[in-house]
Amino acid sequence: MRLAMLAACALALPSLAAAQHVDLRSSEVTRAFEVVRPEALEAHVRFLADDLLEGRGTATRGYDLAARYVATQFAGAGLEPGVSGEWFQPVPLRRTALESATVTLVRKGRERRLVLHQDFVASGDPNRAVSEVAAPVMFVGFGITAPELGYDDFAKIDARGRIVAVLSGAPPSFPPDQRAHYSNGKNKDANLIAHGAIGVLTIRTPVDEQRSTWERTVRQSRLPAMRWLDDEGRPRDGFPELKGSVLLHRRAAEALFEGAPRTLEQVFAAGEAGEPQAFALPVEVRLRRRSRLADVASPNVVGLLRGSDPKLRDEVIVYSAHLDHLGISTPVEGDSINNGAFDNATGIAAMIEVARAFASAKQRPRRSILFVAVTAEEKGLVGSDYFAEHPPVPIGDIVADINLDMFVMIHPMKDLIAYGAEHSSLGPIARQAVERVGLKLGPDPSPEEVVFVRSDQHSFVRRGVPAVFMVHGHDSGDPEHPGEEAISQWRKTIYHSPQDDLSQPLDLDAFLRFTRAAWAIGYVVARQTARPTWNAGDFFGDRFGPRAASP
Repeated sequence: MRLAMLAACALALPSLAAAQHVDLRSSEVTRAFEVVRPEALEAHVRFLADDLLEGRGTATRGYDLAARYVATQFAGAGLEPGVSGEWFQPVPLRRTALESATVTLVRKGRERRLVLHQDFVASGDPNRAVSEVAAPVMFVGFGITAPELGYDDFAKIDARGRIVAVLSGAPPSFPPDQRAHYSNGKNKDANLIAHGAIGVLTIRTPVDEQRSTWERTVRQSRLPAMRWLDDEGRPRDGFPELKGSVLLHRRAAEALFEGAPRTLEQVFAAGEAGEPQAFALPVEVRLRRRSRLADVASPNVVGLLRGSDPKLRDEVIVYSAHLDHLGISTPVEGDSINNGAFDNATGIAAMIEVARAFASAKQRPRRSILFVAVTAEEKGLVGSDYFAEHPPVPIGDIVADINLDMFVMIHPMKDLIAYGAEHSSLGPIARQAVERVGLKLGPDPSPEEVVFVRSDQHSFVRRGVPAVFMVHGHDSGDPEHPGEEAISQWRKTIYHSPQDDLSQPLDLDAFLRFTRAAWAIGYVVARQTARPTWNAGDFFGDRFGPRAASP
């Protein structure tokens, strides 16, 4: 009831929120900017990305060292513990490691056994040590039902009791917001289960094949998976109805489609055109997995800066950044430690200095601010999802999330990107903040990447909280050396590999501007009387925001 009342008030005041100008040229802002020092940013990154922390893998000693470091920095900055008087919010986790997996295609009595890590990859099953399923296969396009777009891959078929083959992602013809939402793996698996599927074979589209090499996919598949556990010890989003789930290499997908009504290339073309498609494949598949399960815990680190306004201090702004990375994996070029220097020691470093700038001000912000270093982002936004489900304040009192993840500084920077800026009144605030540091707010350079659902802000968006996700821009200011090409090459060769380490250059001027802009967004939100609101007719606001919660 309280959430609905607050939402109604917020919706009634969009023009007021837009009209409340906060001066970012004031002496108070200048003093706060001076608190954020490039030397401090560099020091945080160098410690967090050091080999000593062994890649900060979730529920490892290296991660725990990083968590202690962040708690100490929060305390030194002047914050207070943010969860019932404690710095740490333990997240109960089910860790699942795959011990073995087999996939067998059966066609006209003839069997073909696929080879793990060559033809397919799989994660362990968080629900049971041994899982197996055998059934005919139904191809169901992208596996999406989007009634508001008149799109349903299941409209003409019955997938009950079938293993389904699905394309990754969502139709490029979808508007960017819907494409992002329906591409999300959790949303897709829930829809497959709703239509009776008992197993799933995922096929990467050509676009997704370009996003990550098969070698990287295999390397990451060898790492344990994580799900947080509810009060009854059940893994969240464990999807026990799916008794088998694998990702196929292109050659295995082509074998799956032998003798089918359409070739794999024709399926890709139809998907690219946004055509719903589904048909039975002339093959049965047997899937079997053996998993090693263990219940562990890894903490979110939470610091609180209490607001000064008696009427607004119960409302909270969240700064989030993920502290974990991939830990130790199969070596690449002789190095097995995934240091995660840019991903995401940078976001944590920026958040620590944002906290220091707020806490050192002569006057506290009107609203309270929670600074949350989350665990298990690399495992599927697990730590932030747990925090958003178990917040230390009512979720209706969280007015905004400002997420900081993976600031890549490999080229001169003329802009910053705030993913999600177009969805809420946080957009104009982000533009004001970015321009204050002498940069421009750039557009989403690659809508096909559906970035807005791929970092921790999505955990808050799913609970109706407006959010922005701050990252590097793509405008280098040099036509002969475009930033977009440099970033694309970095993603292909460095991202999620041991080479994301301290051997990379650190453009501290760019990093400083990024951090100051992130501080300025929270400063404006903290000072405005009206809380941020979703834009009228916004897809995420309508689906998850106050309008969705109202009767």
